[in-house]
Amino acid sequence: MSARIFKPAKTAMQSGEARTKEWILEFEPASPRDIDPLMGWVSSRDTQSQVRLEFDTKEEAIEYATRAGIAYTLSEPKPRKPIKKSYADNFKFGRTTNWTH
Repeated sequence: MSARIFKPAKTAMQSGEARTKEWILEFEPASPRDIDPLMGWVSSRDTQSQVRLEFDTKEEAIEYATRAGIAYTLSEPKPRKPIKKSYADNFKFGRTTNWTH
C-alpha cells in the first residue's frame, strides 16, 4: 500500500486559492478498475483508493504516513509567480501590444 502526499493546485475555474492550503494524502490504486459487462460501469474493489486525508502541514502528513507504516511519495508544489496586471492596464496609454477584440 503506497500513498501520495501533495498540495492541490488551483483550479482554472477560480481566481482565488481556496482548497489549496491543505496537504492531501491519497492512496494509490492497488488493483485496476473493472468494467461491468452488463451495464458498462467502471468499478473497483479497492476501497483505499477512495480515501483522501487532509492535513494542515506537510509534516503532519508525513508523520501520519510513517506512524501508519504507509510508503509515500512527496510532491512539492511549484511556486506561482504573482500576476501584476490590473484591468486598467488594458486601456493604458502607450500600450506595448496592439488592442485586439
